[in-house]
Amino acid sequence: MTAPFFDVRNKGFGPRTPVADVFKLLDARVASLPAEAVSLGEAAGRVLAGSVTAAVNIPGFARAAMDGFAVRAADARIDNPLSLVGESLPGRPFAGTVATGQAVRIMTGAPLPNGADAVLRVEAAEEAEGRVRAQAAIAPGRDLGRIGEDVLAGSEVLAAGRRLRPQDVGMLAALGIGTIAAIRRPRVAILATGDELLPPGSKPEGCRIVDSNSPMLAALIHRDGGVPLPVRYVPDRLEAVRTALAEADADAIVVSGGSSVGKEDHAPRSLAELGELAVHGIAIRPAGPTGIGFLQCGMPVFLLPGNPVACLCGYDLFAGRAIRRMGGRDSDVPYRKDAAPLRTAIGSAKGRLDYVRVRLIDGEVEPIPGRGGSLLSTAVAADGFILVDAERESLPSGELVDVWLFDG
Repeated sequence: MTAPFFDVRNKGFGPRTPVADVFKLLDARVASLPAEAVSLGEAAGRVLAGSVTAAVNIPGFARAAMDGFAVRAADARIDNPLSLVGESLPGRPFAGTVATGQAVRIMTGAPLPNGADAVLRVEAAEEAEGRVRAQAAIAPGRDLGRIGEDVLAGSEVLAAGRRLRPQDVGMLAALGIGTIAAIRRPRVAILATGDELLPPGSKPEGCRIVDSNSPMLAALIHRDGGVPLPVRYVPDRLEAVRTALAEADADAIVVSGGSSVGKEDHAPRSLAELGELAVHGIAIRPAGPTGIGFLQCGMPVFLLPGNPVACLCGYDLFAGRAIRRMGGRDSDVPYRKDAAPLRTAIGSAKGRLDYVRVRLIDGEVEPIPGRGGSLLSTAVAADGFILVDAERESLPSGELVDVWLFDG
């Protein structure tokens, strides 16, 4: 049963939802999108919808691993010169059979002729007047690539859920695969609310500011495997916000601004009228005014604060979690995590999670002054962030903390 809408405008938030409960909600309500066919040229970075099993052996024929001479190993003796009877080149094999006392010149990757069981390296042989002599004995199987040595037919090569790397794409090509089934990338609508906003590329003028959240959100969505749709600017009018939400043709919506307690913060009411406002107000700083809900069709909607650091925090922890999950990726924040000691103590408030921007200085963690959600320069200067648990009132200097690094 959907909870009744509580309008926080000009009143303030009541009890805020713990971050852990928000994660549980998203993990329960957001699932991977269906699969789609993707050509090999577009496959890098995509997430496999199903496992890939090899239909062929790689290599499919025995081949030379070195340049030299294809021989019978028993013949490769210092006292036994061999007759050179032909050559085997990549794509142009020797047509005959290597008989006792014979050798065939062979290049790396060329098919091993019938009758041969080893390759005598060119640097380990003497060649003169159509004859080849080994400088030392060799064993059968020397310098050969055997059938299925790289991949055996019937073996699982790539597991479902794998995000394809360039070498994976190369393997798919080697297996003769030209199209894969990949989880569809979520299309994400970006709505920027605020009469004060100017589009990116403008100069700030008077009391109007340039929209910095939309290009940041588009970059974050792209990073997380989503497809950011062109931003739609929405004036601070209830009907305009409601219409923009209703008309969004996407898999998810992120709204920048209009989510807090101000008179013109219309996004929460609009979402409640069009579906469900499941969460409004989270026990976190600086993204506390974040709202999360679903349209009647089930599409997730994220109401992110207009202050840019709060927007970044709210996206990475909540909206990004859902978008990554929809695209089949790991839902956790996509930053490398390292442990380091605190250089300076950090104060916090019990009952909320604190997102603290930090620098790394000589292997120690230093919080950046200015922890408000509006100071984008603090995120630009930061090497990463730490999360102060809601049960902690402070972290003393010297304590070992986890740092999520923006540049992993």
